[in-house]
Amino acid sequence: MISKKLDAAHIHAQNNPMTAFLDGPRLAPHSGTAKQLVVFLHGYGSNGDDLIELGHIWQTFLPDTAFVSPHAPEPCDISSFGRQWFPLNRRDEDERWAGVTQSAPILNDFLDQELERYHLTSHQLALVGFSQGTMMALHIGLRRATSPSAIIGYSGLLVGEDHLDEINKINPPAVLLTHGDHDDVIPPTALAHARDHLTAAGIDCQAFLIRGLGHSIDQECLQRGAAFLKAHGG
Repeated sequence: MISKKLDAAHIHAQNNPMTAFLDGPRLAPHSGTAKQLVVFLHGYGSNGDDLIELGHIWQTFLPDTAFVSPHAPEPCDISSFGRQWFPLNRRDEDERWAGVTQSAPILNDFLDQELERYHLTSHQLALVGFSQGTMMALHIGLRRATSPSAIIGYSGLLVGEDHLDEINKINPPAVLLTHGDHDDVIPPTALAHARDHLTAAGIDCQAFLIRGLGHSIDQECLQRGAAFLKAHGG
């Protein structure tokens, strides 16, 4: 179904000025009434127009779900067209932790606004991230005052495993992680690292290493994601 890379090489995003206001493409629920909200968080150098493709694929299977895919707040450092949730110059843990922490307030505000738009609660929210978007999804989703129902992370990693004492352990979200064993952007070992730390912190985490897959989302990832969202519909 989808086996191409969902990264900067396939994106033609508008290079908007940095702003404190997030927006992006939306898909209304097929049924006409939203009972779940899925928010896509794209990867470094991509934009919201990328992952909204997944919403088109999942709509029939999830007819009561609204989808939104915001563009990250900053122009990408290495792309004249893409966006970033935070810079990746050094690509080390300190930079990533500073990045997710800095971007958290604006993304949390956006999530609150979208839930209000559809008259939903945080328990009816699910976050789906790819690569850098997975970093944001895990950081935000585990720390919101009221947890979302689910987090799906594709080809990403857990930032700040030493800060998991901060997470909300009251009704925490279920987590699904997938990672390709041929990923040459984020090492496949990031999958087990995230799973082990999340499980130790009391998070229900399912993790799947996908054979033959690179830094991408394939049909197996899509099928697992759709079933996970249906099972954790808030």
